[in-house]
Amino acid sequence: MDNRGEDKGGTGTGREALAALDSFLEYLTVERRLADNTISSYQTDLKDFLVFLAGERKELQQVTPSLIRQFQVQLQKRNLASRSQARRLSSLRVFFRFLTAEHIIETDPAVMLEAPKLGGRLPEDLTVEEVSSLLQGKTDKSSYSVRDRAMLYLLYATGMRVTELVGLPVAGLNLKSGFVRVIGKGSKERLVPFGEEARERVEYYLREARPRLLKGKISDYLFVSNRGKALGRFRFWQIIRESAAAAGIDKRITPHMLRHSFATHMLAHGADLRSLQLLLGHSDISTTQVYTHVDRSRLQAIHRKFHPRS
Repeated sequence: MDNRGEDKGGTGTGREALAALDSFLEYLTVERRLADNTISSYQTDLKDFLVFLAGERKELQQVTPSLIRQFQVQLQKRNLASRSQARRLSSLRVFFRFLTAEHIIETDPAVMLEAPKLGGRLPEDLTVEEVSSLLQGKTDKSSYSVRDRAMLYLLYATGMRVTELVGLPVAGLNLKSGFVRVIGKGSKERLVPFGEEARERVEYYLREARPRLLKGKISDYLFVSNRGKALGRFRFWQIIRESAAAAGIDKRITPHMLRHSFATHMLAHGADLRSLQLLLGHSDISTTQVYTHVDRSRLQAIHRKFHPRS
């Protein structure tokens, strides 16, 4: 990511604040080894705050809890979604914690900061029947369709993030053992198994479609475009929507919904939370626990079966 701390918007934010932001982004990159997308989100959130700070003619050393509350009010007046507000305030907490640890400021003004309540929004997922229809999708034998179906099968079989899928190297795939080596957030590595159906689709893609797409070129990436390069996230968004339309699914489907579906279907068939946490690459099991809401029917069945008064 080039010129992270460069102020291209002409906001008038002080040089010291921009230098501090640049140091923070370098810390996230070098020491915490966060993914580029995560670092970009921090940058966007904090630049928003620095623009506010410039408008108030304040420097970082002058930030108080009261000033941060004013920023919160501004976010609310802009009708920013609660989750976007919460993300910005979370970024501020991490940023000011860093500034205090580096002695750039004396006291942390965000230490008592409270994020807005997010309510009970749950991740959207697909039914097993909808997933089956989606995986069938296009039925032609073109190189693109063979690749697209292999990607969909592998994504649902492993619960990978879309960035992990499009960035997957050929060397990360072990077809014989049925495992894929995934490099997730924070450059953390995990091994995720996949089943026979996904293996067959990927094998067929490697044998029949990938060589035609590469046209003699060499690529380390498993899934490639007709230019021999890795597919981008945006292109895969298009692929999954095209596949949903071909399957007659009248629902706005995103790549992340397949990850959610993987998790909810695993739980519904008896997977435990700790195992699911490892498969998804969650650093905190509380992130995984959100999926327990989908298992109510299974819990009710167990209750009816084993409770003496059911």
